[in-house]
Amino acid sequence: MREAPEAAAAAAAIAVDVVVPARAPWSGVVRKGQTLRIIDLEGNQSADFLVYNLHDLAERYSAQDTIAGQSNIYLRAGTTLMSNEGAPMMSIATTSVAYHDTIGGACSCESNTLRYGHHTKAQHACVDNFLSALTRRGAGKRDIVSNINFFMNVPVEDDGTLGIVDGISAPGLTVDLRAEMDVIVVVSNCPQINNPCNGFNPTPVRMIVVAG
Repeated sequence: MREAPEAAAAAAAIAVDVVVPARAPWSGVVRKGQTLRIIDLEGNQSADFLVYNLHDLAERYSAQDTIAGQSNIYLRAGTTLMSNEGAPMMSIATTSVAYHDTIGGACSCESNTLRYGHHTKAQHACVDNFLSALTRRGAGKRDIVSNINFFMNVPVEDDGTLGIVDGISAPGLTVDLRAEMDVIVVVSNCPQINNPCNGFNPTPVRMIVVAG
C-alpha cells in the first residue's frame, strides 16, 4: 500500500525525531526557519535548555536580555529568546503549557550538596549533562550560562522567595521553538530527584525538528 501524499510530505519534513532518556543530555542543530518541538512525554519533567549560534559559540542565549526584552521572567507563546549580542535566536511559536521558567537554574553536584546534604554529591546533575554535550562541540564549563527550564514551575512569592514546586505540565504537552538563526540546542533532561521539578521521578522527553 502506498503512503498517502500528506503523510509522506510530513515525514520528509522531519529532520530529527529522538526520545531523550530520563537523566540524559542531548544536543542538535536547528537551522533558521526550522521548528524544534519538545514533548513532555509522561508529564512533570523539566527540560533544562541552552542555545548557541551555530557559527559562533560565543553568541549564546542571554536570560538577562530575554527577560528585559519582554519585561517578564516567564516564557510564554510569543516570547523571543535573545542572545548576548541582542539578536533573536529562537521564538516560542506555540506552547500547551502556561509558562516556562527562566530563573531556577541548573542543578549541580555542588548545589545538590548545599541544598539536600552531602549524601547527594555523587548524584548526576544538569551541569554534568551540559558539560557532556558541550565538550562534544568544542565548548566547556565557561560556556554554560543561565538556562531555561522548560515545563518547570518556579513561582515567585510576594516577598521575592523562589519556590521549586510541582509542575504544571502533563503527559504529551509541548513547546514549539522556531529558529531565528542557525543554532545548536543543548538540553539536559533533568535528573533531579530531591525536589518536585520532575515529580521525584525523571522521565523521557521527545525532540522533533521540523523543516520550515
